[in-house]
Amino acid sequence: MKTCRIKGFGYAKAKRKVTNDDIAQVVDTNDEWISSRTGIKSRYISEEENTSDLAVRAARMAIDHSAVAYKDIDLIIVATFTPDYTTPSTACMVQQKLGMNEQKVMAFDINVACSGFLYALEVAHSLLACDMAHSALVIGAEVISKQLDWEDRGTCIIFADGAGAAVVKQEPCDNRMLHFASSKGDHEGIIHADAPLPRALFSKQVYTPTLVRMNGSETFRFAVNAMKEAIEDVLSQANVSLDEIDWIVPHQANLRIINNVCRRMHINMEKVYINIAETGNTSAASIPLALGEMQEKGLLKEGMKIVLTGFGAGFCWAGAYIEL
Repeated sequence: MKTCRIKGFGYAKAKRKVTNDDIAQVVDTNDEWISSRTGIKSRYISEEENTSDLAVRAARMAIDHSAVAYKDIDLIIVATFTPDYTTPSTACMVQQKLGMNEQKVMAFDINVACSGFLYALEVAHSLLACDMAHSALVIGAEVISKQLDWEDRGTCIIFADGAGAAVVKQEPCDNRMLHFASSKGDHEGIIHADAPLPRALFSKQVYTPTLVRMNGSETFRFAVNAMKEAIEDVLSQANVSLDEIDWIVPHQANLRIINNVCRRMHINMEKVYINIAETGNTSAASIPLALGEMQEKGLLKEGMKIVLTGFGAGFCWAGAYIEL
């Protein structure tokens, strides 16, 4: 099996910043109600950018930081549930916009909602390890605002647009990357978007896409246990303790969820990177976006041990242990 390591991160935020006061102009809510329940003060919303546009901005930053040449990228995975098109894949759009059309690239999307980046990272690691690719661009990107009901304060106050990316390169090293992923499909209705397709080929049922819906209380209860399990699993695989971890980067779903996980696991909050107050919940983008910010702020150093954890619709949840 080949070894590999993460060489660089990148991120992109949509261009329009929307505060809680702005949200209160279109739905019955206020800054105190939103911030006390979610920890969110603002978020970024796309006006004209598609998911692939944000993905490309994040990808360029990650590649520039990685010192990996564009021509050497031979794998692109985009995690998203808000693709530019149902088909072709957003990854193909990213390949085209990055000018990689003349090189051999395996490009595809995966949809695991908010856990998407962690699933994509595990898939990329596996393909690199078995020598199916050599340099991977792993992206989480979403433009969720276009699928929100702006009269539903249970969702429109939370979700936002953004992208994050990582370049993973096959190379001899001692750096470990370990993964955990699981799912529970009987919870499909708790977080969902889009009506089911008609079951019969000649059905008279009309396909009418719906918007993002979420049962917040059920999501909260499941999320805390799921993220805790993911952290414990990857720590056990790595045979390291929480005290040895330099950073924990959770999915930025809700500040109360993050706080509850940390309280139950006795995690020092100084080790937890949180940016939800500014960015909101960007689904598959949230973890790599946070890592891109951390890189830009100089918070990530070679040799650090980092734990990532997330959960999302399905339910699906995942974790990763990374040595930089």
